Order: sequence, then structure tokens, then C-alpha cells
Amino acid sequence: MAQAPGPAAFNVVPLAYQTTGDGTAAPDWLNKGDNAWQLTASTLVGMQCIPGLMILYGSVVKKKWAINSAFMCLYAFAAVLICWTAWAYKMSFGEQLLPLWGRAGPSLDQKFLLKQAFLPSTGTDFYPPLAPMYPMATLVYFQFVFAAITLVLIAGSLLGRMNFLAWMLFVPLWLTCSYTVGAFSVWGGGFLFQWGVIDYAGGYVIHLSAGVAGYVAAYWVGPRLEKDRKNFPPNNVLLTLAGSGLLWLGWNGFNGGAPYAANIVSSMAVLNTNICAATSLLVWTSIDVIVFKKPSVIGAVQGMITGLVVITPSAGLVQGWAAMVMGVFAGSVPWYSMMILGKKKLFNIVDDTLGVFHTHAVAGSMGGVLAAFFAQPTLNNLFLSIPEERGIIYAGDHGGIHGEKTGLQLLKQICGALFIVGWNIISTTIICQAIKLVVPLRMSDEELKVGDDAAHGEEAYALWGDGEIFDASMHNADSFSMKEFNGKS
Repeated sequence: MAQAPGPAAFNVVPLAYQTTGDGTAAPDWLNKGDNAWQLTASTLVGMQCIPGLMILYGSVVKKKWAINSAFMCLYAFAAVLICWTAWAYKMSFGEQLLPLWGRAGPSLDQKFLLKQAFLPSTGTDFYPPLAPMYPMATLVYFQFVFAAITLVLIAGSLLGRMNFLAWMLFVPLWLTCSYTVGAFSVWGGGFLFQWGVIDYAGGYVIHLSAGVAGYVAAYWVGPRLEKDRKNFPPNNVLLTLAGSGLLWLGWNGFNGGAPYAANIVSSMAVLNTNICAATSLLVWTSIDVIVFKKPSVIGAVQGMITGLVVITPSAGLVQGWAAMVMGVFAGSVPWYSMMILGKKKLFNIVDDTLGVFHTHAVAGSMGGVLAAFFAQPTLNNLFLSIPEERGIIYAGDHGGIHGEKTGLQLLKQICGALFIVGWNIISTTIICQAIKLVVPLRMSDEELKVGDDAAHGEEAYALWGDGEIFDASMHNADSFSMKEFNGKS
């Protein structure tokens, strides 16, 4: 008598986790740990934008600009994603068109997005092109959030007066004509990548670019009203701290995700990022106490940001003690740039609302130069595409045979910074002049007097009698118009 068949063998892995989207077996190149970390890192960087910088901008500005400032972040995040997947990703990380630019094309097809991540132009004489162990979809999204935060940082220079319609045009144009060039040149396999310029996670591509572009755009847009330049208090310091906290912890994804894998370099990068940020915050606050006799909360936030920016070009490439030394530079040099030089007539010509030039351009370029001093050779060989790159303090290794190479590295870092600065000055100027032919770059003085209500018909804190102008039809409050309310009061 035949024995009845027993229950089916228990499968510990559901079918959905064994196969790809088209029903075939999971590819052998897929590393689920790396994929999970990159998606997590991407989300952390995305949270730096929304809600991080959205909250920070909306609370650090004058009350009448809270909505406009936060909305500039929200719009940029959405607009960059559409442009990124439609054409800009491949311009930054695709096949080479020029030594500084990739060939444009969409990144929306399933066959493209489900195949193994691949950066075709990143091959060098020493290593084949980079091929992370997860799908292209993960890489496209990870690089998107880096592009998005760059535009959001630029907005910090333009708060309190830029015409929102001009901003709507500026975002896709700058992404296409400026960001893609820097990204491809330094990261995507372009000429600076091939030469061996060190930019671990965006000190040049993101922060130096944003600081210079924001400063140039601020010049062309024009200043805020004079009374706003003289008196521009934060409307909510506690929310400013909340946004800053999201920015700080989100930076773990920023620098921790840069190696494209959940590896030992990413661990080193996360720790160094926090060491440098903390050191810089303490140094900036200490200088405030020494000079102004009071510790400033907003100053501490600025110091935190400069620390995060300075470590970014070399977060996974330096030792912990070097991160602390870099934090000292991060909390002092940008402090002097902002608090002393920033008050001189030369800097007052341009109205850089949140001092993005100081916190990102000055700090980003300084971080890139410091990388040429402190980049540790063993860590470099774990990450960089050119072997045996090293900081100047390691020139004496092996009897000093690397001395010439370390001097050359400093030259590479300076030239890389100069290229990013020059390209952004030219491209941002052309973009602003082109937009000016279509719509005004700056709101009218009448609109600037009112703020959010004039720009969007909305207010951040819509308390009765608190608005400078109130249009009941815009607020669906016909029975409680300000005219009737004032008549009863």
C-alpha cells in the first residue's frame, strides 16, 4: 500500500524574494545588504531635503517668508526627480559624450532599471568601470537625492525675494547645464575622475557648486528689501534646530552611501562625519563666546553645517584624528569668512540670504584641499579609482618615494575646485540672463513688502489680524474677511 504523500517541503524564502520582477531567478550579482543600505542611505539624504532643509529654511527666515522658503525646497525636490530620470542621470553617469559630459537619455525603462548598476565611463587604466551589486533603479535614485539637495542648497542664497516662476525655470536649467557637468567630470568618469581628483561624497560636486551658483544667482536676482537685509530674524529657532538635526543625521546617508556599498569604508565615513561636525560646532560656538560673549544657537547650526561640508570630500578616506583636526578648520575658517569678511563691503554687494557661500563654497573648497593633506593611502586604495593616492602627511612612507605624488594631489584638488568655480560662474550667469528674458528674476518691491501672501496667497501662521494683506477669496473665508473682522473690532 502506497504511503500518502507528506506535506510539501517548507520553503523558508517566499517566491517573491527568490525572483526578479519578470519571474526569473534572482541574479547572482544582487547583494541584498548593499541594496538595502543604498536605499536607506538614499532615504536619509532625501530627508535632508524634505523635511530637513524645508523645515530649516521655513523657520530660519522672517515669518512672512516661511511658506515661500519651504516651498522652494519642495518644488526643487520634485522637479529634479522628473528631469533626472528623463535625461539628466545619463548626462551625469552614462556614456561619455565629452570629457566633461555624459550623453543624455531617459532612465525609465524596466530593462534598464532592473539590470545591474553600472557606470560605463568610470573605467581607468587601473580598474574596470564601477558595477555596484544592486539594480540600476537603486543607483538612479541614490544619485537623484544628491542632485536634489544641491538645488535646495542654492535656494538658501535666494530666499526672501526670488520670483517663484523664475525658480521654476532655474531648477531644470541649472541641473541640466551645470550639475551634470560637475557630476560627470568628478564622479561619472570624466576628465577630473580620470586624473584622480578626490571628492569622496560631494565637497566639490555639491557644496562648492551650490555655494558658487547660489552667490552668482543672488547677484543677478538682486537683494532683498533693505529693511529685510538689516532685520531678518528667524521665526522659530526651535524648528530651525529640528531641521538642523535632520540634516546632521541625514548626512550619515550622504557620506555613508558614497562607497556604493555597505562596506568598511562606509562605516569609517559615518563616524568621521559625526566627529568633524561635532568638533566644528564646538569650535564655532567657542569663538562666538570669545568674540561676542554669548553662544549663538544659529551660529552653532552654522558650525555644524560647515563641519559636515568640510569632511564630505574625504569622509571615508581619513583617520578619526584627522576628522577632528578638519573640524577645527571647519569651525574657524568659515566663521572668519562669514562673521568678519562677510561684513566687509566686498561681500555686502551680494545678498546671500543664508550665507551659503561661506558654509558651502568656502567649506567645500577647504575640505577638498584638506583631503590632499590627510587622505590615508590604505583607505584611498579601498575606494579611489587611482591607486596609491595619498595625503601630503603620508609623503614620507617608504622612504619618501611618494613625495612628488602628494604634491601633485594638492595641485589636482586646487585645479578641480577652480574648474567647478569657473563652470558655475559662467553657466549660472547665462541661465539667469536667459530666464530674465522670460520672467523677472526678482519679485516687485510691493510683493516683497508682503511676502508669502503676495507670492502664494497663503501664510505660515494664519492668525486673524496678523497678515499684512488678506484676500478672503484665496482663503475660502468669505464670511470672515479681514474687512468685516476689522469693522467689528
